[in-house]
Amino acid sequence: MDFFSFSQATLIFLVANVVISVIGFSNPGFVNWGLLNVRAVLKNQEWHRVLVAGFLHADPGHLFVNMLTLFFFGPYMEQILGSQNFYLVYLGALIAGNIGALLVHSREPQYSALGASGAVSGILFSFCLFEPFEMIYLFAILPIPALLYGVLFVAYSLYGMRAQNDNIGHDAHLFGAIAGVVITILLAPAALSIFLSEISGLLG
Repeated sequence: MDFFSFSQATLIFLVANVVISVIGFSNPGFVNWGLLNVRAVLKNQEWHRVLVAGFLHADPGHLFVNMLTLFFFGPYMEQILGSQNFYLVYLGALIAGNIGALLVHSREPQYSALGASGAVSGILFSFCLFEPFEMIYLFAILPIPALLYGVLFVAYSLYGMRAQNDNIGHDAHLFGAIAGVVITILLAPAALSIFLSEISGLLG
């Protein structure tokens, strides 16, 4: 597959994330302007943060992991869905992930988050609809089916939401993943049939 021929939307999102994040690395004021903060959004009505926060990252490592995942799964999903629908899945999952985080933490005015995790989770789970048993290499070593990875991912996100013992945006991960599945099915109803067929084939 020619990346540049089939993956214009993926490339745009990759470049946008890198450029905006790099600007943020050296400009704390810019990060503060775009950071998803409960008080700023819900009290001050600074709704631009719901979108902008999805293109900011805490550090190069955070950016690298998200963009690497997008690079591996984005082109395939863009070819399957088409660029226009890919835009809708990515941005829909990003916004849904951040709005979900706002709702969960609505009584925590200091809560803040950033990163493309919600959007990338949406693309990853969209992939799971079409290729539930494709092998994903966890930590680049351990091969597990995409669907099993998804189940473990959701379980870990639910645990993280309850425990709240780290700074990972588990809420955005979970809501972004759900949005990715729902939007994909709305845009490409055949995705659900493909998924059910794959499951039926496994069960015999």
